Amino acid sequence: MALPAWADHPEPLALGSAPVPEYGSGSLADVLPTLAAGMGVPGQNAAIPELTAADRNCVFLIDGLGWEQLKAHPDEAPFMTSLLASSRGGTGRPITAGYPATTATSLASVGTGLPPGAHGLPGYTVRNPDTGELMNQLRWQPWTPPQVWQPYPTVFQLAHDAGVHTAQVSSPAFENTPLTKVALSGGTFRGKLTGEDRMDLAAEQLAAGERSLVYTYYSELDGAGHRFGVESDTWRGQLMYVDRLVQRLAEQLPPRTALYVTADHGMLDIPFDERHRIDFDEDWELRAGVALLGGEGRARHVYALPGAGNDVLTCWREVLGEQFWVASRDEAIAAGWFGPHIDDRVYPRIGDVVAAAHDDVLIIASEREPKESAMVGNHGSMTAVEQLVPLLEVRT
Repeated sequence: MALPAWADHPEPLALGSAPVPEYGSGSLADVLPTLAAGMGVPGQNAAIPELTAADRNCVFLIDGLGWEQLKAHPDEAPFMTSLLASSRGGTGRPITAGYPATTATSLASVGTGLPPGAHGLPGYTVRNPDTGELMNQLRWQPWTPPQVWQPYPTVFQLAHDAGVHTAQVSSPAFENTPLTKVALSGGTFRGKLTGEDRMDLAAEQLAAGERSLVYTYYSELDGAGHRFGVESDTWRGQLMYVDRLVQRLAEQLPPRTALYVTADHGMLDIPFDERHRIDFDEDWELRAGVALLGGEGRARHVYALPGAGNDVLTCWREVLGEQFWVASRDEAIAAGWFGPHIDDRVYPRIGDVVAAAHDDVLIIASEREPKESAMVGNHGSMTAVEQLVPLLEVRT
């Protein structure tokens, strides 16, 4: 018997099936407000109820270390593996990064204590409604006044104003970047080149105050994943190194300290073939009616030409709806992808169409984005491998 015509066109993924981040109870945006509330910083809320207050708190963010990657590599990360049961206040559970699961968005969520719909960095690249251009929020290109783009004070600044000794310990290259200014400023910035020096200085900064809030960061694991993939020897070597860094810091913590080890997103490798990498620049259907393609391969913002929004949404759903959650801007907002509230200034930065990958697939743009399109490891969407990150804990 012949199949009916509709059998060749399965229904698109239901938007309600997308696993929305745990904003307000267990996301990256909730970590610093919870720690600051425990130190008595006014106006901060202990949003993650599993965490216990400490006088001194350190957040060590390892770029690209997802929960699932950590659990899959116990031999390369024996120390962090021994801490898995401590995650999220001893529950042994991860927290969520936020959508999209990408560095600029996540670092802004960490530092401001706000979800993307409020802090206003809702993607790797998004349209600047004042200029009509795509703005890369990681590299801050083209340059945009930082405090206009993200006007909220950071939790670090609020803690510093409340008398908490506050410091960021990172690579000197990050000291004066716009992303640091809008997401991680407040207190003092201390730049150190080597990972070992950062761990030693972070421990010193924790001991420098009766109440201390210290942030430190390591980026090279993410770089290895993008270039070589999370299944590569290079990535595993980086994981071994960063595991030793975590242990080095943990062994130097001063009394009354809680160290939290977390990440901005996970990562997965995507095969280099046409089935897994759909090239926007060579697909006339996906290009029809599109003015700008923003975001990244697994978390796209699509900006339509005037009057073409509904047609673009229909086309993207028909072409990609089995592999991506494809939503209009209002549908994505209503579903809570970017948080419970969207500031007016942020609303037009979000794509007319938002596409979040469900399967192991990318929407690349080989001509517009040659470097990004060549990456082995990728992230951005709401799948567990990208979204879940650890919140390991060591206390003294």
